Parts: sequence; structure tokens; C-alpha cells
Amino acid sequence: MASYPHITDPAAFGRVVVLMGGNSAEREISLLTGQAVLKALLNKGVAAEPLDACGPELVSRLAAGGYDRVWIALHGRGGEDGTLQGLLSFLGLPFTGSGVLGSAISMDKLRTKRLLQGAGLPTPRYCVIRNEADLAEAAEQLGLPLMVKPAAEGSSIGMSKVSRSEQLAEAWRLAAGFNCEVIAEEWVAGPEYTAAVLHDAVLPLIRIQTDGVFYDYQAKYFSDETRYLCPCGLPAAEERKLAEVARASFAAVGAEGWGRVDIMVSPQAGPLVLEINTVPGMTSHSLVPMAAAAAGTGFDELVWRILETSFAPVAEATT
Repeated sequence: MASYPHITDPAAFGRVVVLMGGNSAEREISLLTGQAVLKALLNKGVAAEPLDACGPELVSRLAAGGYDRVWIALHGRGGEDGTLQGLLSFLGLPFTGSGVLGSAISMDKLRTKRLLQGAGLPTPRYCVIRNEADLAEAAEQLGLPLMVKPAAEGSSIGMSKVSRSEQLAEAWRLAAGFNCEVIAEEWVAGPEYTAAVLHDAVLPLIRIQTDGVFYDYQAKYFSDETRYLCPCGLPAAEERKLAEVARASFAAVGAEGWGRVDIMVSPQAGPLVLEINTVPGMTSHSLVPMAAAAAGTGFDELVWRILETSFAPVAEATT
């Protein structure tokens, strides 16, 4: 992973536009993220302003806005999947986080899993469900319970735990309603951890505990019952092992700058990478700010350091 320049003068960033909102299923969370990021940048003296990335005038507003760089606070399709990154690259506007390739791969759960497998990195077993005729084969291959997911949505949107075969069809229809490929994934019953990545470092891991069926949209963003343990409670050697898996996975998909890697630990198979997020949430319930705080970095400073990723990486010295 790359390291980035350390900026000390807010004027060095120039005019910064915080892109938020958009049209994806995660618009609600993106607006919360964007407002929190905007406030932090203003607190740090950065000349920042918001822009809702909703509507056909986005391209013309970006082109004519006189902006120097972009803080991407968009989640989901259209903001996190490489399309916006391609547009900004075409316009010559530097932006935070991953480029086109890393964004596109990470947003696609199916391609992420295939790439991780090819790189020899652990991920839960899965199969693709193309139609209702594939449901019985998925249950036979993976066993029950299993998870059904739309491959191109984030924040657990459209996901269902299937414990009985008669639930499969409804779960598939829900996921397929998001107009993307659908995958079934083996159910992993072990503890869940998340590893935040900032510049070239993995921050302290967080263990996630929820009383729900799984760590779903409500548990992620709104529930006060979800518990986050940081320190995560693992022995130092085991935490380092998970951090290295996260680091390798982040690099394997071409992700850059900052993000989050979600990992389950199976009692039988060990750590298994669930997915990689290239624009994680930055709300009051979000995980990257929690991990940064555990490492001694407050929210405003975290937002500043993420903005530093809009600069070209610094070449590492060789010995």
C-alpha cells in the first residue's frame, strides 16, 4: 500500500468539494457522512463546500465549479463503484481514496471473491444464483443456513439469512430486485471483525457484536444495541494476523488510500474476508472513526488525513 504526503497548511488543498447524497440505495447514509466530513474540514480551516451528486447537472457543476479536489462521501452505486472515479479522472479532479479499478472491483462482491481466491486469500465459500432453478443446488453445495446477497450493493442492503429451504426463493427475489448478480455464501458463525485502513497502515481492529440475525443496515447505522469492542480482545499475534489478511486483501483488489476490510473468523477455517469497502461510512455509528480514535486520531484529523489521499502517493525509499 502507498503512503501519502503529510499536508500541514489547509490552503494546500485549495477548494474542496464534498460529494454526498447521490441516487444510490445508500443516499441516506451518504448525506450523514457528507455533512460530518464537511463540518470536520471547515473545523480544520479547509475551504470546503458540499455538493449533492444527484441529478444530470452534476458533470457541468463539477466542470464549472473551480474545485481543486474532491472528498468523495458517496456510498454505493454511482459513487463507490468506479463510475464517479472515472468521471473525476476525466475532468482532471484529484479525489480521495481508491481509483477506478479498486473501486469497481471492491463494489462487486462476486469479482472481489474471485480475485481473493486467485490471490490465495481466504473468503467464505459461495455460488452464483442466476435463477430460481439454482436455489436447490446452492443449498446443497453450501448447506443451511446460508446468506443471500446482491453482488453490487453495500451496507448489507438486500441481504437475507436463509435458515430453511422454503425461504430461498424470497431471499433470491429480494436480492435480484437490485438488478445485479446474486450470490449465496456459506454462513459463518464465528466472531466478526473489521479492519480500517488509512494510508499504509491498518488501524486497531474492532470486534462487532449484534443481537440481530446479522450485522444489517439498522445495526450498522442506527441501533444503539450494537456493541463495538476496540481493543478487539484478540491476543496481539492473532490481531496482527487478521491485520495482515486485511492489508493483503485491500492491496489485492487495487484499493488505495483508505477503506475497511470486514472479516469473519470461523472456528474451522480461520479468518475469512467478507468484503472490502472503499468509501466506508463516517457517521456517529461508523467504524473507521472508532478505529482511528483508538489509534489516537480524532475525527477532524481523520478527515484531513483522508483528504491527503487525493494527492499522488509518495514513493517509498529503498535501502
